[in-house]
Amino acid sequence: MPQKLPRVGITMGDAAGIGPEITVKSLAHPELYDLCHPVVLGDARVIRKAVAMTGTAWDVVSIGIDEQPAAQPGRILVVDYKNVDPATYEMGVVNAKNGDAAVHYTKEAGRMCLDGRLQAMVSAPLNKESMRAAGHRYEGQTQILAELCGAKRHGMAIILDTLRIMLLTTHMSLSEAISKVKKERVESMLELAWDLLRFIEIPDPVIAVSGLNPHAGEGGLFGREEIDEIVPAIEACREKGINVVGPLPADTVFHRAHQGEFSLVLALFHDQGLMAVKLVGFGHAVTLLAGIPIIRTSTGHGTAFDIAGKNIADHTNLYKAIVLAGQLGKKKLTDSLG
Repeated sequence: MPQKLPRVGITMGDAAGIGPEITVKSLAHPELYDLCHPVVLGDARVIRKAVAMTGTAWDVVSIGIDEQPAAQPGRILVVDYKNVDPATYEMGVVNAKNGDAAVHYTKEAGRMCLDGRLQAMVSAPLNKESMRAAGHRYEGQTQILAELCGAKRHGMAIILDTLRIMLLTTHMSLSEAISKVKKERVESMLELAWDLLRFIEIPDPVIAVSGLNPHAGEGGLFGREEIDEIVPAIEACREKGINVVGPLPADTVFHRAHQGEFSLVLALFHDQGLMAVKLVGFGHAVTLLAGIPIIRTSTGHGTAFDIAGKNIADHTNLYKAIVLAGQLGKKKLTDSLG
């Protein structure tokens, strides 16, 4: 009997960005169909336009939300919401209707994961300006899914082969991010990171915490956040059995993790973690949500409006996100089948 494969939903993102292009290019890899049954959530007209632009020449098949045909090389299955007409927008231009549609695809994929119609979901990028022009005030897709799941705590991990980074804070000003470095928040994120490492079955995991200040504060000489907030959080987590070290100077901890010394680094603000990832593997990192009952991966980049519609976008990032979602979705499916 052939092995049952997980169904993985791919939201096409903002129609005016590179999402449809990189979705089509990724699904043109026939080996994906040995890993999962991919299905796109979006507008079939947009996907057909992307197929024509990229020259992939695969059939685009519209399906209903409750249909579950087997995916196979040569055709792209699209749960077709018919809500974005390519004749009504320009590539690379902010459009509220596109932003609203992209939010809708994310919510729909999340609901399908929750009710078992999908085992995992992958997000092509949406555009925050377009989303907000439509009246949505989310920071991004992470917050959309957290709200949908009723998750009170959640986090985003960035995975680049063996380098894994979780962010304490994401899209906010640096001054606000610093104000969020509190014992309770650090402790909660370390617990999420530990649960994530166990879920993806990392053997003998070790988490490192990056320092906030130069030299991790150097004993209070350059700031007291490490002493007053970070160290107490680390000590509390150790008492719970979490193998965590730090805080360690940010100018060396990511290099050490890249060399395999640590399983994951908790970075304390957005650019601290993202600069490290993009320096060693720009365009190849995948993000994975922790703290919600959904397996969700995404690209580590945005809609790239400057190159949208030019057939020059690199799809490697989304392809790797689909592969990871398929691998984790298979694990979830296997666990559910006993």
